[in-house]
Amino acid sequence: MVDNCNKDIAVFAGGCFWCLEAVFSMFDGIIEIVPGYAGGHTKNPSYEEVCRGDTGHAEAVRITFDPSVITYQKLLQIFFSAHNPTTLNRQGDDIGSQYRSAIFYCSSEQQSEALQYIQEMTNKGLYKDPIVTEVVQLESFYEAEKYHHQYFKNHPDQAYCQLAIQPKISKIKKEFKVP
Repeated sequence: MVDNCNKDIAVFAGGCFWCLEAVFSMFDGIIEIVPGYAGGHTKNPSYEEVCRGDTGHAEAVRITFDPSVITYQKLLQIFFSAHNPTTLNRQGDDIGSQYRSAIFYCSSEQQSEALQYIQEMTNKGLYKDPIVTEVVQLESFYEAEKYHHQYFKNHPDQAYCQLAIQPKISKIKKEFKVP
């Protein structure tokens, strides 16, 4: 397991890491969000290599959080609200295994919580199609290039930000009553 992976770290992949970073940054208790790559076999991959789809990595975010302010359970709720967990290797127009839905757990407690949460959503029939989110142990996380950090904050008027990220932010603000 990764050295810096502990109970106050959550790692999620749900399509483009710019989207997840922008969504999670709205919540109190989030200390740091780092976009990067997880779940693959290539060491120190570049964005271009990950985009080609042959590294095995998914675009992911590593979230350091304060569990006295925001729980892992709440992070799971936000994660599943911020993307479609029923599409295999796809989020909207982003297609390929690098855009898969995955939870990279840092502890057996996180694994258990994630699997239980998925089972609860399945039992409630919240999605028409089966949830395909992977729940796997975090083996490696490689930080993305600096120009990916706080992408939405730094490029709010960019077309992708307006078409893909802004609607997710609006949905999450409404659903979680975030100002």
